[in-house]
Amino acid sequence: MLHLEHFHFDLAFEYPFTTYKGTKTEQPLFVVSLGLGPLKGYGEAPAIAYYDVSVAGMQAKLEEKRRMIERYALTDPHRFWHFLHHLLPGEHFLIAALDIAGWDLFAQLRRQPLYHLLGLKWENVPLTDYTIGMGTAEEMVMKMKEHPWPTYKIKMGRTGDIDLLRALRENTDTPFRVDANEGWTFEDAKKLLPELQLLGVSLVEQPLNRTEAEAMKELKQISPLPLYADESCQGEGDVSKCAEGFHGINIKLTKCGGITPATRMIKEARQLGLKVMIGSMNESTIGSAAIAHLSPLLDEMDADGPLLLKEDIAEGLTYENGKILVNNRPGLGIRFWREKKDKLAG
Repeated sequence: MLHLEHFHFDLAFEYPFTTYKGTKTEQPLFVVSLGLGPLKGYGEAPAIAYYDVSVAGMQAKLEEKRRMIERYALTDPHRFWHFLHHLLPGEHFLIAALDIAGWDLFAQLRRQPLYHLLGLKWENVPLTDYTIGMGTAEEMVMKMKEHPWPTYKIKMGRTGDIDLLRALRENTDTPFRVDANEGWTFEDAKKLLPELQLLGVSLVEQPLNRTEAEAMKELKQISPLPLYADESCQGEGDVSKCAEGFHGINIKLTKCGGITPATRMIKEARQLGLKVMIGSMNESTIGSAAIAHLSPLLDEMDADGPLLLKEDIAEGLTYENGKILVNNRPGLGIRFWREKKDKLAG
């Protein structure tokens, strides 16, 4: 019988984190643990206000279904996901946390690192970026100088932000990625994309609102840069819809429901000729480790959550100049910091 635990943390950002959708100074996180004998698997989901996902909401749903989850016989993580999918309809963030914990526990039972259990070799792993949130030119340049990195993701949401990008470019020749978070109009994007190319931008995420599918198709045809879907690609049903309007997709484990559906999305994207990224939702090392174990399948990676937070709740990942390394311990290979849990319980 599984033993279920859950924990709540509010982890402060190193700097206020600003995107087109608002500013946050801390990230609420919901962590779940699935235990079997001496082994425990961990998963994580961030609370995101603009998706109407709260820690309290996830906790209430989990407690409501606790007994059914604890009685589940974990013999296959894929079947476990389908069980959760029907048990908790629409609760993608919570399902993701449980799915990740299930994979972590199952790989520990098989005494294998998760990537190995998934049949992957640790090769052709892309670099992860470091995200520079929106701010003044001085603030953004300061963040960049304090965190030298081989590639940066720059948050943009207004046409005037091109001046901020120019200010950053004056201080580095490092490649940039730009994330507009749905902030541009079609005409904005048409004007900005050639300028971004001249400024050394390698790709752009979600330039237009997710509802503007027809405009995205037209923009793809004239864009000098690869365009990646983010808000337009939330779950499995969105992959094929993105093929005509984007060159690639950015999968978020929490939005799609975890590792299990993410692997299916990657397979479908490849069949459609799409590039694939997995992105961060400001997870700690727990959620970021789940991304890292899938990294041999990716073209691009955005797994910088632990780098943006002032504190963490686990260890097990190593960042070296853009490279993210997992250890070869079974499962995710992470260790949940006991003192964090005990402090919370007290």
